[in-house]
Amino acid sequence: MKALTAAEMREVDRLTTERLGIPSLQLMESAGRHVADAVVRELSPRLSQRVTVLCGKGNNGGDGLVAARYLRAARMNPRVCLFADPREMRGDAGANLARYLEAGNTILAIEDESAWENAWPTVADSEVIVDALLGTGLRGAATGLIAQAIEFINRLSAHATAARPALILAVDTPSGLPSDGQPAEGPVLRAHRTVTFTAPKVSQLLSRDADAVGALEVCAIGSPAALVEEIGRGTLRWAGPDEFAGLPLVRSVKSHKGTFGHVLLVAGSLGKSGAAILSGRGALRTGTGLVTIATPDIVLPYVAAGQPEYMSESLESTDEGTIAFSSLERNSFEELLKGKTVLGIGPGLGTHPETQKFIRTVVRETPLPTILDADGLNAFAGNGDLFRDRQSKFLAVTPHPGEMGRLLGIATLAIQADRLAMALDAARRWNAHFVLKGYHTIVASPDGQTFVSTTGNAGLAKGGTGDVLTGILAALIAQFGVNDGARVLSLGVYLHGLAAEIASRGADLSGLLAGEVADAVPRARLKLLEELLKGA
Repeated sequence: MKALTAAEMREVDRLTTERLGIPSLQLMESAGRHVADAVVRELSPRLSQRVTVLCGKGNNGGDGLVAARYLRAARMNPRVCLFADPREMRGDAGANLARYLEAGNTILAIEDESAWENAWPTVADSEVIVDALLGTGLRGAATGLIAQAIEFINRLSAHATAARPALILAVDTPSGLPSDGQPAEGPVLRAHRTVTFTAPKVSQLLSRDADAVGALEVCAIGSPAALVEEIGRGTLRWAGPDEFAGLPLVRSVKSHKGTFGHVLLVAGSLGKSGAAILSGRGALRTGTGLVTIATPDIVLPYVAAGQPEYMSESLESTDEGTIAFSSLERNSFEELLKGKTVLGIGPGLGTHPETQKFIRTVVRETPLPTILDADGLNAFAGNGDLFRDRQSKFLAVTPHPGEMGRLLGIATLAIQADRLAMALDAARRWNAHFVLKGYHTIVASPDGQTFVSTTGNAGLAKGGTGDVLTGILAALIAQFGVNDGARVLSLGVYLHGLAAEIASRGADLSGLLAGEVADAVPRARLKLLEELLKGA
């Protein structure tokens, strides 16, 4: 799905009403219902359900008032703070205020600093805060009482890292966040979760303050997906479930192990055999038919014992227990490549000079589609131009920002300042697909395709999760090929993040293990199929 600017989103809403006859009031009703559903879904039964809805005077506030009405229907008793004179409410927002009040409900009007100071103790005591103050139409900075409220809530929640409030949910977009990618000029409310409507907004995917969004949920409220494609002028796409509907995700009854490819992983070294085991586990759990792990002879017994489904091959090792360059002699490695569908290389290989020379030679000379990660990337630090001189027609490079900086020979801060441009420029320059990892991972292709994935959580901040991703990406290329390579890689990032979300349910994110992420991939694939059926 395309990401939209604020102006494009307004045009989609307008045309939805004009072409389909869906009144804007009905769109607001659907939006507010989705917000209330998200609160109910996220609210722990252990909480006493102290919910406060903060509303501005525009349509974002109208969405919040609809949500408050649905929360009351769900037997909650939300407190509504309206940052406006109720008499200023117009249009659909005014209609929903009237409906809310006519049902016998009350609001607290916040019209001056004194009113806010009196309301703050009640707001601060909330277990859930719904932010419906400022929407996507914001121009400039959040100011006045609303800016003060944003700053108070950010302090209270330690920028959404404290134990309380349990949930800060932003309606459509966090208040103060511009929609079109530009830096915020004032304070931005930090949310745990954002429920946005119809399509993601550019800033929610890529901007300096995109992390204010927290977990992003995109809800359909009546506008057809085709209208989003028609109106969106940019090339930035959100890697949501709909992007993968055209892939053969359901297996034929006559399938066999050869149907789904044979992944060769070159990984591991003395002290880092776990990286090889985890990448292989990711590949197996993602559905490839066969996995062979080539690893230094000194660690082969440990890797082979890591999973009975692995096949393993031993490579000569250096004195430090890494792969020796001599492993390429006598055509033994060339024989190893025969019958394989895709090569994944890098996890846990180390930085021994012989090993780095081995990596550069293999990546440049193999004809197989290749996934390059971890220490494989270090072999090309400052020498990314070597990627252009290779036999393989498909190379996917999977750096985190630090590794990307080493490839390009620039500081990590410069990468982070414009991640999209960096990924796209490198992809075009070196004719390779780039998977720039991090919060909202970017997939960029040489022909300019760009996908941003928003699945995942902070549980992925753990050693080994990148190794699992290498295996996942290799397995999917083995199954689906390289003709739509950017989309297939995006599917891998999507499943990796979704698996982390599934594996961490009911537990604190800090304890999530990389192996648990790998084991949750089959459930993530099932969840994707369920989402596609639901959206059909």
